[in-house]
Amino acid sequence: MKYEKAVRVSIKHDPKLGEKWVQRVIAEDPSLLGLGDLILKDAERIQPHGGRLDLLFQDAESTQRYEVEVQLGRTDESHIIRTIEYWDIERKRYPQYEHTAVIVAEDITSRFLNVIGLFNGAIPLVAIQMSAIQVGELTTLVFTKVLDQTPLGLVDEDEEVAEVTDRAYWESRSPGHMLKAADRLIRLLQEVDPSLEAKYNKFYIGFARNGTPDNYVIIQPIKSHVRLGVRLGRSEELEAEFEKSEIDLMPYNEKSGRYRMRLKPNEVEKHELLLRMVFTQARDDAGA
Repeated sequence: MKYEKAVRVSIKHDPKLGEKWVQRVIAEDPSLLGLGDLILKDAERIQPHGGRLDLLFQDAESTQRYEVEVQLGRTDESHIIRTIEYWDIERKRYPQYEHTAVIVAEDITSRFLNVIGLFNGAIPLVAIQMSAIQVGELTTLVFTKVLDQTPLGLVDEDEEVAEVTDRAYWESRSPGHMLKAADRLIRLLQEVDPSLEAKYNKFYIGFARNGTPDNYVIIQPIKSHVRLGVRLGRSEELEAEFEKSEIDLMPYNEKSGRYRMRLKPNEVEKHELLLRMVFTQARDDAGA
């Protein structure tokens, strides 16, 4: 077997390579970044106040977007600021998506790793170090994630600091017919799982079992519909049932592992059999 020595080369100083080459390689094969099944949304995306975002990707199965900035050589202040600035612009322009800032550089120094780490948690930020490796006449790129975003708590995990309210609070902020629809969902869930009791919080109606939060279902009655979230693993069979029923299904939330749907008051009764099946599966998945 023939042996060929691998040599690391500097993309910044190699005239045959360069930033545009790196961008093209990543755009053609986003899996190299190790961030999941990504689809290229845009390249060199013009920003409202000047500058261009190198690459914008969206997860193929969720509402997650990644704002990616590429830097040759060592990380510096300007690229970190630019990465965060473009992330901030995109999340404000398109709040219906979840956004993560990504900086890709040849050399992420310990100093700047510490600086980036200060932002992590407050800002969803990923740092990826890339290396160009030459073997004979071929050059390949290797990407190593050196800083991952801190997973943020889910809305129903923040029970210790959640602002607990009561039914009167929801009566004051939700139309009566929407609250009645929410009540019907509560009763339906309690028929499936009788030990649950409704727990009224400021941003959602959740559930508790023997005083302990068990929010595999959350309900939010708002002005135009009732939003229902059910923690349940993805299933092609279940999604086929949703499609057949023509229920208003929102994108699956990968972070919380929830199916989300919008229901008009008359649709709770209309989809009762399907909802009962979904609640039963969620109860079983939760080990209740």
